[in-house]
Amino acid sequence: MTAIVEINNLTKMYKNKRGIHEVNMTVQQGDIYGFFGPNGAGKTTVMKIMTGLARPQQGQVKLFGYDVSTQYEQAMSKVGVLIETAEAFTFMSGRKNLELAARFYPGIDKQRVDEVLEIVGLTPFQREKVAGYSLGMKQRLGLAAAMLSKPELLILDEPTNGLDIEGMVQIREIILRLAREERITFLISSHLIHEMELMCNRMGIIHQGRLVREGLISELAKGSASLEEAYLREITEVRRLAAHA
Repeated sequence: MTAIVEINNLTKMYKNKRGIHEVNMTVQQGDIYGFFGPNGAGKTTVMKIMTGLARPQQGQVKLFGYDVSTQYEQAMSKVGVLIETAEAFTFMSGRKNLELAARFYPGIDKQRVDEVLEIVGLTPFQREKVAGYSLGMKQRLGLAAAMLSKPELLILDEPTNGLDIEGMVQIREIILRLAREERITFLISSHLIHEMELMCNRMGIIHQGRLVREGLISELAKGSASLEEAYLREITEVRRLAAHA
């Protein structure tokens, strides 16, 4: 398998003593990789460093073999990103927002805007102002914007956060379809372990800024009634070891 994402010894600590410490992680081509941990565990920090929105104090991130710190344009050329909340101009229509975003990419035409609107199911609502969109529709619009450049890797930070059940199912189905039909590799963060179990084939568990386990979902859940039970067992062991360190 080809490694699309390679993270080595990534560290960034903030003044409040929180952050990430020596994170090592690999995402293989074709993965739907779930980056799982509670709020504040360090998921967004890792993703911001991966996409050049923050600088690490040490460590390296490579995307498609290119170092994000020194070869940024090459590293990000095949990457689509949705970090935290999907931002859009609410006084404009969904379509106008995408047409504006398309100007940042060479060779993206109106046909591609049509395609991503269709993929995320917003074609019937494309002329409506974003101010009238539900949270789920705004998330789908953000996903559409991230897909404009036909990326081979999509980095999504909590894409189902705050959505109702119907919205969560819609986003999940879009991700599974894109992975299957478009062969897109995904790195998806979440604090909802049930969503990880339904969407992902591999998962990394981050706890208090450290990646404590990484592997196939089937391997992580082995010997447990559920992935949730396996996670709780893993974290209990991490805390036990920390207490005796």
